[in-house]
Amino acid sequence: QVQLVESGGGLVQAGGSLRLSCAASGRTFSSYGMGWFRQAPGKEREFVGGISQSGGSSYYIDSVKGRFTISRDNAKNTVYLQMSSLKPEDTAIYYCAQTPLSGRVYIVGGYDYWGQGTQVTVSS
Repeated sequence: QVQLVESGGGLVQAGGSLRLSCAASGRTFSSYGMGWFRQAPGKEREFVGGISQSGGSSYYIDSVKGRFTISRDNAKNTVYLQMSSLKPEDTAIYYCAQTPLSGRVYIVGGYDYWGQGTQVTVSS
């Protein structure tokens, strides 16, 4: 049974930083691409970015490029989302997800398992 468990969310002031973690279990972590999504109140879930199975390539949406960094530690079965220069519009529930389409982590429909989410609130 695949499980993805996010942690690290919280309240931060605009301009601050947070690092989210997602611990995975249930299948061979290093064989899958990983992604981060977010959902703000009243909005649809949005793809934030993803990282290939090896960590050698990553993809980000334009609104977070240069501010967010996704990394992974395959020895710890964990993927991270380092967020800096946070803005109030980054406020959302953040979810990690896993995809067998490791080389194409930008394909949103490829994600087949999701975590329960962690709340990130950025105050102005």
